[in-house]
Amino acid sequence: MTAVSQVRPDSASRIGSTAEALSVARELAAAFATGAAERDRDRRLPHAEIDRLSESGLLALTVPARFGGLDVAPSVLAEVVSILAAADPSIAQIPHSHFVYLNLVRLSAGEALAERIFTDVLAGGRVANAQSERGGKTIADISTRLTPVDGDAGRFVLDGEKFYCTGSLFAHTLAVLAKLEAPAGDLAPGEYVAFIPADSAGVEIVDDWDAVGQRTTGSGTVRFSGVEVTANDLVARASATSAPTAYGAYAQLLHVAIDVGIARGALTEAVEFVRTKARPWFEAGVDRAVDDPLVVQRFGELEVDVATAEAMLAAAGRRVDEAVAGSAGSPRELVAEASIAVARAKAVADRVATPVASALFEVSGTRSAAAGTRLDRYWRDARTHTLHDPVRWKYQHIGRWLLRGEDPPLHGVI
Repeated sequence: MTAVSQVRPDSASRIGSTAEALSVARELAAAFATGAAERDRDRRLPHAEIDRLSESGLLALTVPARFGGLDVAPSVLAEVVSILAAADPSIAQIPHSHFVYLNLVRLSAGEALAERIFTDVLAGGRVANAQSERGGKTIADISTRLTPVDGDAGRFVLDGEKFYCTGSLFAHTLAVLAKLEAPAGDLAPGEYVAFIPADSAGVEIVDDWDAVGQRTTGSGTVRFSGVEVTANDLVARASATSAPTAYGAYAQLLHVAIDVGIARGALTEAVEFVRTKARPWFEAGVDRAVDDPLVVQRFGELEVDVATAEAMLAAAGRRVDEAVAGSAGSPRELVAEASIAVARAKAVADRVATPVASALFEVSGTRSAAAGTRLDRYWRDARTHTLHDPVRWKYQHIGRWLLRGEDPPLHGVI
């Protein structure tokens, strides 16, 4: 078990505009890029960097205005995430579930819970997920249970084990997906998300994440044994995922932003390497690698690929903005169009991120493959993160929508 960074910052800044948010993101990205390769090499968790992210106010960007937040549009948040991902993809992914579950609170939580969570986030608090499980037939099978205490419909105990709990090692609050088997007071049976303090009695957070990429996301195992929960801590998940709320499109947009950021970061690193370290191939008859016409051609192609992915991300972001804002059109149509736009963007980002991270070596030459360069981290990060939510199913939903007019499902992952 690894110590959890549960001490909140002394203070958190309040960001006052979209322009300021993007400026702060760029400033932090420049700082986080320094040392990113070493953190990856040593698997050194970015506790100080995540504290700085909290202090900056970026983690409170989506707090609704009525609770004192800036309430930025999804497209703005996606741009912030992409900027951070270009510098350190792990740092960009750590708050993914933070923003997703803040969206769930916005959509479905009672007033008291919403005020508690949003006030905490404005003060620098962080939320992480405890959702996926091993052992089920699919990832949709949940064995973690909420059990009423001695027939008291307002009190429960939480038992189960989760993995892929990204950000849990940095979290102050855990958002735990669990099942209630039988009615309890006003609560119907079904899936609920319990918002509990990460340091609650009976919670064990284990640092056992060992993937080839995204090595410092803190995506380990979390165990729950008799954790006390009240009805006021619970949010019914179905209220966000069985209605046209854009909950899934919102979450997927941020995944696209991470992939696109990785692609941009890899290309930026390749440009720097070729400018400063690479040698031209002797047959080119030039003195510098940047003057080799075949290298120039390849960089032009890669820039077009990355810029295309960025444009698709921006277009999808606008669609999600419209769905969340409830622009002209029915909610179902707006959400369907947003989900399809995000699915298209995810498919393009998947086609771009891993190949660009691989092409980094192609254009940089043999010396770029030396272990000391750590340039392989972009490919490992892209390969690992693009596995999130298979793109083959994105194509299915796009094709069904195009050919048969079928709206994509409302299960929360498209």
